[in-house]
Amino acid sequence: MTTIDLSKPILDRNEKLAAQNRARFDEAGVFVLDLMASPGAGKTSTILATIAALRERYGIAVIEGDIASKVDAEKVKAHGIPAVQINTGGACHLESDMIQRAVSTLDLDSLDLIIIENVGNLVCPTEFYLGEHAKVMILSVPEGHDKPYKYPGIFQISEAVILNKVDTMSFFDFDEAEFEGVVRSLNPQAPIFRIAATKGDGVQEWAEWLAARIEVVRTAAGKAAK
Repeated sequence: MTTIDLSKPILDRNEKLAAQNRARFDEAGVFVLDLMASPGAGKTSTILATIAALRERYGIAVIEGDIASKVDAEKVKAHGIPAVQINTGGACHLESDMIQRAVSTLDLDSLDLIIIENVGNLVCPTEFYLGEHAKVMILSVPEGHDKPYKYPGIFQISEAVILNKVDTMSFFDFDEAEFEGVVRSLNPQAPIFRIAATKGDGVQEWAEWLAARIEVVRTAAGKAAK
């Protein structure tokens, strides 16, 4: 029996477009973050908290990925930040061509950071490189400390892990030590940032990690350090 793997041409095409995206971001000195999480983990609230921490230092834009609606993009725009909404119409992840089209509507010369809010999913976004400089995932306390056992791939490829809603820790049976131990076994290098995005707790430490990454890309492109 002959088996035809249809995923390979799709992934190959995605990789080629992602490389084009990355070259464009590097040339412009714009750091691009792919933010991944389950629905309800707090991606948008984390983005808004990050914007609040960094907007005085950097030009920021957001690309919002959702199956439908423009609710999150409107929230970002309400804070005076450029935002582009991508509706996938059912697809469970963003792909490089979607990012390419979204970026064409942004003024890269005015930007230092683009945050991509991927579609809420702990599986598919791990397979698709978008041209980003880093993938980061968010887990929220109500989701449970056992998620790294169930979805190891997303923890393995993330350069940092954000544990959100830590202010709710006392209301849930969340074993923080076990969570950290499993994450460390999957990805020893990734820092874990404990935050409560809606209250701003812990956000500054996360923002400083991100700022250091932004400066690397800015410097490589010949932009003056901030």
